[in-house]
Amino acid sequence: MDYRYLDMNAYPRKAHFDYFSAMAYPYVGLTAEVDITDFLPQVRAAGLPLFLSLCYCVSQAANRVLQLRQRILEGRVVEFDRCQTSHTVALEDGTYCYCALDSGRPFFDYLSYAVQAQERAMARGGIEESEEEALDKLFISTLPWLSFTGLVQPVPSPADSNPRITWGKYHTAEGRTLLPLSILCHHALVDGVHIAAFYSALAEQLAAVSGLIRQRETAHT
Repeated sequence: MDYRYLDMNAYPRKAHFDYFSAMAYPYVGLTAEVDITDFLPQVRAAGLPLFLSLCYCVSQAANRVLQLRQRILEGRVVEFDRCQTSHTVALEDGTYCYCALDSGRPFFDYLSYAVQAQERAMARGGIEESEEEALDKLFISTLPWLSFTGLVQPVPSPADSNPRITWGKYHTAEGRTLLPLSILCHHALVDGVHIAAFYSALAEQLAAVSGLIRQRETAHT
């Protein structure tokens, strides 16, 4: 978990940081529809796990946006070299546990590693996570039963600074397959332009992974 403290005197958003840090609810977020028209059939045809494939793309995209790798620690901004995801995994009793994943590896290697990590998390169970363990995480969850247009996230008090990313049930409209995806961030660190950069990076990552799957399937035929 490598990070560095930023020089707050040279931090360009120092006034914004102070302003939003003082708010009772310092978060900014939105829900947008992500086009998975090409991505979904590639994943299905290859027999790959959709959630983990999406989780990889989301993690890669978020790590490309500097502000999504920043956190607030002791009143200052720290910046991680790379952030892991922590996602919810459903358990047989109707509850869930947390599973941490590092996407800093090739896509197909990631999938086999992630499946094993989920199995270990399910055997271990629990949602306990220390503040130190959670600091570098991107919090990921999904509502595969609903296609939503907005989402209200539970947040702690005092506020934390971990981005929260959730997607729902995809649907088809005018020949396109669309996935509702929500992101919530601490406004002291993240502005709308950074959120837009994340969605743009996600579109590029989905296209890149679709290409990887297509290449592998072509090579195997």
